[in-house]
Amino acid sequence: MKSVLSFAAAMAVATLAQAAPETYVIDNAHTYPRFEYSHFGFSTQQSRFDKTAGTITIDRDGKSGSADIRIDARSVNTGFPLFNEHIQGEYFFDTKKYPEITFKSSDFRFQNARLVAINGELTIKGVTRPVTLRLTSFQCMPHPMAKKDACGANAVAIIKRSDFNAGKYAPQVSDEVKLTIAVEAIKQ
Repeated sequence: MKSVLSFAAAMAVATLAQAAPETYVIDNAHTYPRFEYSHFGFSTQQSRFDKTAGTITIDRDGKSGSADIRIDARSVNTGFPLFNEHIQGEYFFDTKKYPEITFKSSDFRFQNARLVAINGELTIKGVTRPVTLRLTSFQCMPHPMAKKDACGANAVAIIKRSDFNAGKYAPQVSDEVKLTIAVEAIKQ
C-alpha cells in the first residue's frame, strides 16, 4: 500500500511539472499582422503593421492558453506614406483616438496535441468583436539564435470592416478583410 501511495504521489508531481503553462513574449522583428481586401475588384491590396507586442501563454499538456496582443495601429504600412496617413484617418483606423488594436484570448482549441485555433476578442477603433484565428501552422522548438525555446504560428481570420466602424467605401472597397498574422514569440 505504501508503494502504491508513493507511486501515486510521484505521478501527481510529474503531471504538475509537465502541465506548467509557459509564457512567450512576442518577437516584434518576426511578427507581421497583415490585412488584405479587394480594391474596386481591380486587385487585392495588402498592407501590414510594423509594431506588435504582447504575450502568449500556452499549456500544451493541459491544452489551454491565453494571448494578449497589442498592435500599434499607427505603424500601418501600406507601402506609401500618403496612404498610411489616409488609412489612419477617422473613417478607417482613427489612430488619433484609437492608437492600438488588441486581441485577447483565453480559449485555445486543440485537435489532438496540435493547436488549431484561438478564439478571442479583437478590438479596433474601440469596438470589440469575437474573432477566431485559424492556425495554418504552429511550431515550438529551441530557437537557434536566441538559445531559448520559441513558438511560431501563422493565423488567418476574416472580418468585416463595417463591424468596427471602418466601412467607408464599401462595397466598392470590400467590406470583408482577410487578416493574416505571422507570429514568433520567445519563452520568458
